[in-house]
Amino acid sequence: MINISGAGHYTLGEWPVCRMGYGAMQLAGPGVFGPPKDPAMARRVLEGAIEAGVDHIDTSDFYGPHITNQLIREALHPYPDQLHIVTKVSARRDEKGAWLPALSPEELTRAVEDNLRHLGLETLEVVNLRSMIDPHGPAEGSLEAPWTTLLELKERGLIRHLGLSNVTATQVREAQKSGDVACVQNQYNLAQRQDDALIDALAGQNIPYVPFFPLGGFTPLQSDALDEVAARIEATPMQVALAWLLQRSPNILLIPGTSTLSHLEENLDAANLVLPHSELAVLDRIYRSEEGDRPWTGHGV
Repeated sequence: MINISGAGHYTLGEWPVCRMGYGAMQLAGPGVFGPPKDPAMARRVLEGAIEAGVDHIDTSDFYGPHITNQLIREALHPYPDQLHIVTKVSARRDEKGAWLPALSPEELTRAVEDNLRHLGLETLEVVNLRSMIDPHGPAEGSLEAPWTTLLELKERGLIRHLGLSNVTATQVREAQKSGDVACVQNQYNLAQRQDDALIDALAGQNIPYVPFFPLGGFTPLQSDALDEVAARIEATPMQVALAWLLQRSPNILLIPGTSTLSHLEENLDAANLVLPHSELAVLDRIYRSEEGDRPWTGHGV
């Protein structure tokens, strides 16, 4: 059994959670739409994550839609006391699987109620508001209206804590004017480091930062430098990429996803990998080109 104690803990909301968590998105079918090919394996992966010590699962009712939340409930309900489930709202899927904004008060309320029903919960511990101003990446614009709706649902007792996803630093500050931000979830990894300053600012406020696509997402991270570091320390490139994130800042919580037990074990084992300073310096150069601070674009990234 994999031991993930090396990842350490950090506070999410009011709970200390293991910094190595699990993201459920890949449990749905292709394109995060429809059921998985092997539902029994999907449930076994969830069970395996809990058995290994994972106590933080990231999900959403628009994964499937409804599929991942239903699988989580089938596999894990009644939930262990130490398990903390984080979900997100603001989108819906059409009949072809397209991602559409769903930010009206009625849509957000329905999304929270759907998450509660499909997960079998009376209260959602953390709900992230995902900005849909630009679905492909953070873009400036006010999120005051949907944030206010979620604050009202929090007052009704349907939500304990609120977070943000796919947002800018300005949007984080705007939200903090009217309520606490429990976490921020943005895309970030070895090759996509536009949030470096935001991570450091959040660490100063003891707010967790949760990178989605920590391994590159639908285009997995590829780099000669990453491969060479992995070979020298006898690990896989993806383990190195996850270990780098854990060492990047203590407020980073990881939610790598997978639909197989073997990949789950590989991901979780990265919790015990310590990268030497010399190798960290090599990895940092993946992002920084010789000409300056620009994303490195070679070798398939």
